[in-house]
Amino acid sequence: MTSLAFAATGAAKEAGETQLLTLVADQVASRLFAKDATLWGPEAETESAIRLGWVEAAEVSAPLVEQIAALRAELQAEGVNHIVLCGMGGSSLAPEVITATAGVELTVLDSTDPDQVRAAVSDRLATTAIVVSSKSGSTLETDSQRRIFEAEFTAAGIDAKARIIIVTDPGSPLDGFARESGYRKVFNADPNVGGRYSGLTAFGLVPSGLAGADIAALLDSAEEAGEMLRDDDVDNVGLRLAAALGGTNPLRNKIVIVEDGSGIVGFADWAEQLIAESTGKLGTGVLPVVADTNSPEVVSGAADVLVVRLVAGDSDVELGENEVSIAGDLGAQMMVWEFATAVAGRLLGISPFDQPDVEAAKSAARGLLDATPAPTPALFTDGAIEVRTANHDAEWLAGAGTVEQAITALLGTLAADGYLSVQVYLDRLANAPLADVRNDLAAVSNRPVTFGWGPRFLHSTGQFHKGGPAVGVFLQVTGAAQQDLAIPERPFSFGELISAQAAGDATVLADHGRPVLRLHLTDVATGVAQLKTVVATLAGQHSDA
Repeated sequence: MTSLAFAATGAAKEAGETQLLTLVADQVASRLFAKDATLWGPEAETESAIRLGWVEAAEVSAPLVEQIAALRAELQAEGVNHIVLCGMGGSSLAPEVITATAGVELTVLDSTDPDQVRAAVSDRLATTAIVVSSKSGSTLETDSQRRIFEAEFTAAGIDAKARIIIVTDPGSPLDGFARESGYRKVFNADPNVGGRYSGLTAFGLVPSGLAGADIAALLDSAEEAGEMLRDDDVDNVGLRLAAALGGTNPLRNKIVIVEDGSGIVGFADWAEQLIAESTGKLGTGVLPVVADTNSPEVVSGAADVLVVRLVAGDSDVELGENEVSIAGDLGAQMMVWEFATAVAGRLLGISPFDQPDVEAAKSAARGLLDATPAPTPALFTDGAIEVRTANHDAEWLAGAGTVEQAITALLGTLAADGYLSVQVYLDRLANAPLADVRNDLAAVSNRPVTFGWGPRFLHSTGQFHKGGPAVGVFLQVTGAAQQDLAIPERPFSFGELISAQAAGDATVLADHGRPVLRLHLTDVATGVAQLKTVVATLAGQHSDA
């Protein structure tokens, strides 16, 4: 039996007391499950009308369980026991948390970094099948990943068509192409579900089920949670979480999400995309910050921070001031957070289902791929790190001659209500320890810090960076791949693609008037070590001050 538990203190508790009666009186919960597209106002109604299928995803997706199990059995009988997911954003983050929590292996390829792509196509190819997931059917990164795998299968004497499984919306370019090409299996997802709400549809279930996760139990949990969430009641956990996320006054718009014993692996990364892309628009929104129990933001006491702890059902975690705790298993939590994010959109006065600023970085990247301009000269080089900025007038960087001075200068541009976004366009598996700089930078800056691997964050927090409150400052890290990798039948390589994505996003951020510091590692291993040392030094200086 699914159980959910919620507790709140301070501003979050007050928000519940002030918002819940109105949400209940307006019958927001029952109207949402009735797919009432008017909940977010007339301007959002057209989009909302085609984006509410997720409220019944658990029931609609149930027939997939048997189909996925049958395909898994077929593949295993053929000796195929390694699943690789080629997908971005909502197509990859849900399967990643589902399989990690279940303790089953799924290789998630959500990168265009040549080293990470090469590592994926070189790993157990003879026993590998790939799931290519793209809602639109035209995602550039996913198409490029499919191309390299298909070429490598063929070169190894493997029937590529028998090893490629497609998940896409019906009628998409990929849907038609996959069926004409004779790929192993095509799963169509509900087109009335947006990518970030698609975890309980074919996008989350197909790769997870093929990898061995118990997706039937996941759906059962989600369905039970849905029965609870549809009640117009002040005890509705989804309404209470929504009030905490979008109803504090003044708005605490930095939501620090902390894993604190829930047993759900990587849930905050999935919630980060859901919240940031849903709420960050029209100059408003709430910024999710993935943190741990020892992160500076948890104890900062900042007026714009709300801490949300993911806890076990029997937890006796003592909450600090302005904190929330929520307990429930994965299927229930996914439903609760989708519901709460949608309702928070109503409280914030925005549509939670569009993403008006995501296309800007994609367009800029495509423009750079077409034009192939010469690289911008470095302002200076310090060790294995070249220093640049995307800002035409970067007075804030004047006088800096070292990486340490450049980072200090960037942090000096932070407003009292600002945040730092660290964006790393490297192989995220090989360079995972670099994420340790997040806590140190949060300590040095005394402000919330997000850490995203590029280009995958472009499909999640990238919307908030351009559409949310204009208070972010940006530290971008790129690197020279050990060896570039061609994309079959494309005029550009993976190295050129990820470089264009990084440069394009930096340009768009700078055009929005935001400070952007770009660090390029001429040797990745040496540069990562150097950057970690620089940040650790800054943290040490801060603690001594």
